[in-house]
Amino acid sequence: MPVDAEAYPRAAKYDTAWLVDEPMGANPLWLCEWLCQDIALEPGVRVLDLGCGRAKSSVFLARELGVQVWAVDLWTAAGTNLESIEAHGVADRVFPLHCDARALPFAQDYFDAIVAIDSYQYYGNDDLYLNYVTQFVKPGGVIAFASAGLMQEFPGDQVPEHLRRFWSQDAWCVHTLDWWRAHWLRTGLVDIEHADVMADGWKRWLEWSIAVDASAWYRETIDADRGAYLGYVRMIARRRPGVERWVPPPSARG
Repeated sequence: MPVDAEAYPRAAKYDTAWLVDEPMGANPLWLCEWLCQDIALEPGVRVLDLGCGRAKSSVFLARELGVQVWAVDLWTAAGTNLESIEAHGVADRVFPLHCDARALPFAQDYFDAIVAIDSYQYYGNDDLYLNYVTQFVKPGGVIAFASAGLMQEFPGDQVPEHLRRFWSQDAWCVHTLDWWRAHWLRTGLVDIEHADVMADGWKRWLEWSIAVDASAWYRETIDADRGAYLGYVRMIARRRPGVERWVPPPSARG
């Protein structure tokens, strides 16, 4: 697998066979390293890794930054992730949980940071989700994600011809950086510190699809698009101190 050790020196240290085993989206270490380039996380702080998949990003965070990580995923069993966590020697710092991002079992203000690697689009585009999840991070704490994104909106909201096969029903959760920025800012709950797209993100996407032996038509789609619409976005924000969240009435809490 082609690895740009200059762009991702930390990710380049990890075993390729482990990295490509049972992929669940984008290269989690590339996205995690890219995201963390602009987040200052001190060793020992508490980090929630939302939608962690096979906990590869969680292992990376613990080993590279020395933080404590709660690795939460709905589609991967905690026991499965624990095996990998133990194999990488970070069982004392990474704690796997099997639960839904919309039903988190944590105390308010528990985390110093919440991050999501190529998963936030699956739950975070709900109008009320940011209001929900901010309760778990301390005032002034970080909320950040890096994920697949659109580089521009589709003309007339119509999927371009070369993306028709690629753009399945679940792809409608993928949005532009401007969409995400507006989605967060309108809540008044956070201050955005950093928001951008990955330079030549489509090339990274194509490299990864080759590495994991994605279908030929999938690789051809990325190559045909060449970053016109497909790439990676990241956003880093902090919870505003002193801003009250909307709390639903007891009858609406289930």
